Amino acid sequence: MNLVRLPIAVAAVVAALFVTAPPAVAADPWGQGTVNTVGKIIWEAGDGRLGLCSGAVVDAPNGSVVATAAHCVSARESPSAPGDVYFVPAYDHGRDSYREDGWRVSAFHLPEEWDPNGETGAILPHDYAFLTLEERDGESVQEAVGANALRFEPVRESGEVAVLGYPAADPYDGESLRYCAGETNVLDENEAEPVNLGGLLLDGCDLTAGSSGGPWIQDYDAETESGTVVAVMSVGSGEGQVVGRPYPEAARPLLAAAGAREAEDTETTPAPGSEVPLSER
Repeated sequence: MNLVRLPIAVAAVVAALFVTAPPAVAADPWGQGTVNTVGKIIWEAGDGRLGLCSGAVVDAPNGSVVATAAHCVSARESPSAPGDVYFVPAYDHGRDSYREDGWRVSAFHLPEEWDPNGETGAILPHDYAFLTLEERDGESVQEAVGANALRFEPVRESGEVAVLGYPAADPYDGESLRYCAGETNVLDENEAEPVNLGGLLLDGCDLTAGSSGGPWIQDYDAETESGTVVAVMSVGSGEGQVVGRPYPEAARPLLAAAGAREAEDTETTPAPGSEVPLSER
């Protein structure tokens, strides 16, 4: 793979993912249309606008956890977590019915190091988050659609990775699942500035805003429509390179808090990082 050294200036493009005109279209429609365990995160952003990100269901004791990017929850332009947020698995042209089709988010779980007003170089390595969802009609999202495994660092570098999401900036409309695929490459000191060290690089991919938080999946199984999430979409260069952010070992307690079963785990599981229940917004 022809590797490109990604500067800190590139990493500053967090909330919008891309701010320049995209290159020639490189992200393809997903061949099967949708993936049950991958979906779209939607909320009212005011002035008739919708906030959009992507995410994936990951295995958890409560069956109600979605992995996504921290900047989908809290960014410099909108530091407060949004209210009335829904995750719609296997989303496909469902803008008018996302509340009926989706699972409502009950809490956000972000690492303590994620400060949307902080220096980009300091916060970008922590651009990961978990969402806890409410059950719907007594059923968890995992019971309904299944779940992906989540791999913490270190990420296996060999083999293929598929990057999935719902890009909504030109030339896309955010209404259908798109993807890029390639060999997994973990950035080291010879390939990236310190802010992007440990991130996953994929070349020749023009996924745009709206794909933020989308899963980077290894070992995808078409029968179960799931695989292993090794990172979430974090930033892009605007010139065909995108970077995924893996979950470090330090994120294990964050997943435990997001996935705790209320009756059994809440009293014994610490809630590290920043947990933001909807009732506090």
